[in-house]
Amino acid sequence: MKPAWALLLLAATLPIFAGEKTWPPEKDLSEKGKRLNNPTASGRKLEVFQHGVKPEWGYKAPQRDTFVVIHPRQAGKQAKLYVVLHSAGHDVISCVQCTRTVGNHDIYHSPDDFYALYLDCRANRGDWWWGGMHRRDARLKKMNSGSDPAPVEKRSIDTVKWVIEKYAIDKNRVYLCGNSMGGSGTLGIGMRYGDLFAAIKANVPAGIEHVSHRMGFPPQAAPKGARFPDPPIVIDYSAQNDGWSAGHDLFARAMNDRRYALFFYWGPFGHANNHSRISKVNDLINSFDWLEVRRNEAYPVFTNSSTNDKIPWPGDVKNKASGQVNAFFRWKNLSDTADKLEISLFLVTPQLLETTFDIPGSSTADVSLRRIQNLGIKPGGTFKWSFGKAKGEGKTDAAGLISIAGLKITAQPTTLAISP
Repeated sequence: MKPAWALLLLAATLPIFAGEKTWPPEKDLSEKGKRLNNPTASGRKLEVFQHGVKPEWGYKAPQRDTFVVIHPRQAGKQAKLYVVLHSAGHDVISCVQCTRTVGNHDIYHSPDDFYALYLDCRANRGDWWWGGMHRRDARLKKMNSGSDPAPVEKRSIDTVKWVIEKYAIDKNRVYLCGNSMGGSGTLGIGMRYGDLFAAIKANVPAGIEHVSHRMGFPPQAAPKGARFPDPPIVIDYSAQNDGWSAGHDLFARAMNDRRYALFFYWGPFGHANNHSRISKVNDLINSFDWLEVRRNEAYPVFTNSSTNDKIPWPGDVKNKASGQVNAFFRWKNLSDTADKLEISLFLVTPQLLETTFDIPGSSTADVSLRRIQNLGIKPGGTFKWSFGKAKGEGKTDAAGLISIAGLKITAQPTTLAISP
């Protein structure tokens, strides 16, 4: 039997009444609404909001949507936001219910010191995150293909922005995650909004078509003239014995070729959502602290690493080996001024990371720098660099991206310095 608060949540998803305000979102002020907006999840305050549509989202008909905000157990000096996209098997109600049980879709569980926003895409037909583009999604039309965001994506982004303003969230500490269909949405929606999300994490994303279309990854063409903000750092853990993960070779290659930051883990754990069970197959899935990434800090992108494992897609999915891409790289920002950028690069050590994987003593990788805040080097401009005893000169690409090839990174922190 569903608890009373869940039944009240369900009541909130009934069709919108004529004349009801569509935006901004509002809490139900009836007696039922007062009870609806005051239950708790794990001892934390929970609020439910409802709204209609904004014309600029592009919906063809009016609809009503519900989202849930869970407050931190104790408010800190700076509020942080954890945004959750549910799977196809859930809606916003059941997604929040999962947070009451350890091990039940662990990606849905926000840290106690975060605000958490739970969005819904199941209440209205055809409004799902992925838009029906996956090869196994035969029942839905491919009406949302291409580079243009669908109405559900625009709604989601506007809702995140509204919550940021309402709860005075630190705009540099906003994170997006999801499971299965929500993982597909996390990639497809989140990658476009590096100016909103610091980092994103996808648990067994059900398809890479969404993100491939929105970002113009091969075999799609990049949108003409499109200039996306430096994207969030991406964490993805998928299983080669999960049919929904097909195409991850194309995704990983596109991320590498575009010099986008990817921490990628895989193993034969199926379409799983329990972190304890997944960790028995690949214990790296939570090894990178993605919730410490800040949107207002530069970060390195590691590509073509010598210590990456061979990806099992597309032709080796029966291989039961677990693997990783970029799992052992770490960094620390030292300075970012108009005259010089300094960032320390290093590998984790067995003392800092307990894992069944063999941690390398060194790794050679190409390094690019994104989200630079102050260093002023224009597209096509020249720069000097030093890394330990190595030094050289380079030229930024047409987008102004700084890249240095073949740096040897070890467990000993070494400063990469860049100057005009």
